[in-house]
Amino acid sequence: MARIKIDESRCKGCGLCTLACSRKLIVMGSTINKQGYVSALMTSQEQCTGCALCAEMCPDVAIAVFK
Repeated sequence: MARIKIDESRCKGCGLCTLACSRKLIVMGSTINKQGYVSALMTSQEQCTGCALCAEMCPDVAIAVFK
């Protein structure tokens, strides 16, 4: 089963990963990280296909995909 891990401390809240996810599993959270940005969150790991589009789109390399 594929899963992703979002490093909230690296995320700058650009939202590109939310646009890249075809299943709309990544959303912007409501908590602020140490850098002062709202970071992205994964809503349902079970539905993730591991396509890695979110990780490829992330300019801050804050997303790791595990298959």
